[in-house]
Amino acid sequence: MTTRRIFLAGAGALAALSGMPMAAALGKNMSQDIAILRSAFETMHPGLYRYATLAQIDRGFKQLEAQWAGAASLAEAYLSLSEFLATIRCGHTYANFYNQKQDVVQALFAARNKLPFRFRWLDRRMIITSEGGSALVPGTEVLAIDGRPVQDILRRMLAIARADGSNDAKRIELLEVKGDEGFQTFDVFFALAFPKTQNVFDIEAQAPGSKALLRLSVEAIDLNQRRAQSKSAEQAANAPLWSLAFDRKDVARLTMPTWAVYNTKWDWKGFLNDAFQQIRTRNSRALIVDLRGNEGGLDCGDDIIARLIDEALPRVTYERRVRYRQAPKELDRYLDTWDPSFKDWGADAVPLDDRYFRLIESDGQSRAPILPQGPRFNGNVVVLVDAANSSATFQFSQLVQSRRLGTLLGAPTGGNLRGINGGAFFFLRLPNSGLEVDLPLIATFPSTPQPDAGLTPDVLVSETASDIAQGRDVVLTKAIEVCAA
Repeated sequence: MTTRRIFLAGAGALAALSGMPMAAALGKNMSQDIAILRSAFETMHPGLYRYATLAQIDRGFKQLEAQWAGAASLAEAYLSLSEFLATIRCGHTYANFYNQKQDVVQALFAARNKLPFRFRWLDRRMIITSEGGSALVPGTEVLAIDGRPVQDILRRMLAIARADGSNDAKRIELLEVKGDEGFQTFDVFFALAFPKTQNVFDIEAQAPGSKALLRLSVEAIDLNQRRAQSKSAEQAANAPLWSLAFDRKDVARLTMPTWAVYNTKWDWKGFLNDAFQQIRTRNSRALIVDLRGNEGGLDCGDDIIARLIDEALPRVTYERRVRYRQAPKELDRYLDTWDPSFKDWGADAVPLDDRYFRLIESDGQSRAPILPQGPRFNGNVVVLVDAANSSATFQFSQLVQSRRLGTLLGAPTGGNLRGINGGAFFFLRLPNSGLEVDLPLIATFPSTPQPDAGLTPDVLVSETASDIAQGRDVVLTKAIEVCAA
């Protein structure tokens, strides 16, 4: 499965962005773009009708066409497109920030219209984590922005953010500003939904432990300034993406903020080999795998599970389906992808019913059981999870929990037990607006009915504003307690 940060089309060239006006003009013949979008989605999107009926989707396309006909700017078109795509309720379907053309990025994402601080949503309360200045210290709760209660702002944002099914925990996680992405979802949609003519925000807030109301104005920042707040510098091509630490002599902690290791020259398999050797040498009795903030990427978790088992382990059973055997030729010019075989599944697409093909694989590798590897780790395993885990990390966590390989600890995950869409993609480029839409091609469906939700951890841990103010990592603290039990 994939992550929102995989496809950085030209992202390295964004360092010198300047804020172009969001009222950039639309191209002509916008109705053609809607027709292309409709044709591509109705013939190839495998999850289009997972949560909606044919009639509901038809109404959505018609409403979008009417909105685009009346749109005066690219910003309005992008916003209405994003709102429509959100109704499909697929965490991998959106007008990907990273895949837009440079002029779209400049027009819509780069301007000085972003809150200057980073924050989390705790119980739907906006809690500042950093960059707030002396008056807005970590743990401060923001109550209103420009006179709008933050709960109203969040409610509006939830109608635009992407996630699978009814998993609002994932939407809320995306709408936090944590400084771990090149583009922050909240920054993009907040600026579009509540456009400003001035570069100042009027804030109402309460400091940690105080009931006094703070009223102050803060200067907006632009994309370059947001990126300067990033938690980590740009990684070198061979820089380690993970770390191994020993919080106690007998407790190892493997921190994995991403599994997007597609383009790195770093030997991640070698890192895991060395990590488990160190864990064995130190006679560690417990292992914490910290996946917080990790949406997914490659199935790196297979190499962890391989060291927790004595015999071949079957994967959780989900049927893989596609909507087509061969992509429509008339759409070919609008479809980009990294693997041209996605345009023709051939004999791997077996007719299932009047809507789907069941997807098999000639080599049978990706669905094969996980085989044991190296010396087995026999100690306790605790996996730290949160709402970011919605793709490969969701699948790993599901396997760990369902096969009782370890304990999930933290917050409910992203993803959805009813299955997700991903695995292969077309990048649908609409010729007149110049916008791009990510189109996932493979859907997974469970063999038995499942709830419309992510995974619930075995041990739930809730963070508070006080924890943020005091810099406490209560999730990790609880994990160490569980390991010691």
